[in-house]
Amino acid sequence: MSDSENLSSAVLAFIVGACMVFSPATAHDIVPGAPQSKPIVIRNATLHLGNGTTIENGSILFEDGLISEVGASVRLPESAQVIEGAGKHVYPGLIDAYTDLGLREITAVDVTIDNVERGELNPNVRSWVAFNPDSELIPVGRSGGVMLAHVVPGGRLLQGQSGVMQLDGWSYQDMLLEGPVGLCVNWESVVPRGGDSKEKAERYDEQIQELDDLFERARRYGESIAAEESVATDVRLESLLPVINGERPVFVEADRLGAIESAIAFFTSRQIPMVICGGADAMHCVEHLTAHDIPVILVATYRLPRRRSDPVNALYSLPSKLREAGVRFAIAGEGSGYPGGASNIRNLPYHAGVAVAHGLPREEAVRAITQSAAEILGVADRVGTLTAKRHATLIVVDGDVLESDTRVIDAYVQGRKVDLGNKHKQLYRKYEQLP
Repeated sequence: MSDSENLSSAVLAFIVGACMVFSPATAHDIVPGAPQSKPIVIRNATLHLGNGTTIENGSILFEDGLISEVGASVRLPESAQVIEGAGKHVYPGLIDAYTDLGLREITAVDVTIDNVERGELNPNVRSWVAFNPDSELIPVGRSGGVMLAHVVPGGRLLQGQSGVMQLDGWSYQDMLLEGPVGLCVNWESVVPRGGDSKEKAERYDEQIQELDDLFERARRYGESIAAEESVATDVRLESLLPVINGERPVFVEADRLGAIESAIAFFTSRQIPMVICGGADAMHCVEHLTAHDIPVILVATYRLPRRRSDPVNALYSLPSKLREAGVRFAIAGEGSGYPGGASNIRNLPYHAGVAVAHGLPREEAVRAITQSAAEILGVADRVGTLTAKRHATLIVVDGDVLESDTRVIDAYVQGRKVDLGNKHKQLYRKYEQLP
């Protein structure tokens, strides 16, 4: 071998070795499901429709990725695959309504994090474009029954636009169900914590004025376009038009009472539809939420109370209290900005389960992670319920999905059967072999 060939081999070996040493994360090797090729019937199962009702010993038929029939009995096409569901339960695919799944892999490793852009005013950022379809966290979430996720960008103030992703597919284009869904805003950064009250007030006024100026520029920009005037394209202003025109909501990250009330005052006065995300103090401003019909995405109900004076179960019982007060709500897992974040998306059904233990009816808890989430996100015409003409995005489990010892047996996304393997199961099988 010549000296040049030796040098080339050495360089190649170095590059391969460097990739092995420095690569912080690898893609999962699970192949996405193939398109549905024949009708599938699941019969004699308990069907949880997602709208608060169940059908005992029911059947469901889906064809070409869509649900055809649901009921005590369904037709049986000649070529159908029949799955006996006796003793099993069928649910709509669960929806995590607020997460940074696909944008953040390992919190401690910077190069695996792509959920925040530079600057504070990024209304044009699109979360789904940065979504990693090969994230190791996606198969883990699917094993917990989560088949859809509302993926939100992080950051301060105007964070960007969110998208609803199906958790099976080759690319983000395959997996995108709806995008943009709305504009994500971090209102906790608008209402300062602690410090000098005068400085806080000045900082608050500055940020409100900054937002007002941006929205006013966007309105004038939209008027110029409508008048067919010659204007330079501005992607930031263009991305705000559907929001200020009331066509899409803002998803407002706000936990504290002050932040929630401030956000409601700001957006309702400008006739901009909104959703509160976080909502730990939502019970303290119920009258404002109901008066303006503002839904709440409760993020991580299974967490400690915000105040020392609150009872330990304050957040566990919050879903039940909101339901009694007539506030529309959904339950999400540990969302964007929370320490566990997307790595704990698998625990979504248990956040709903804790709410059941503290007063929320069981099927209402299921609804909070299926139909209610789909309604708030604007995709209820396609997912969230076991209803004819909806996507065949569903799970088959061996018990109550809200219980931790229940296993997901089968899962489908638009009729495609999903491989339920994941890194956790792989390591479990590996260490089972220890002598």
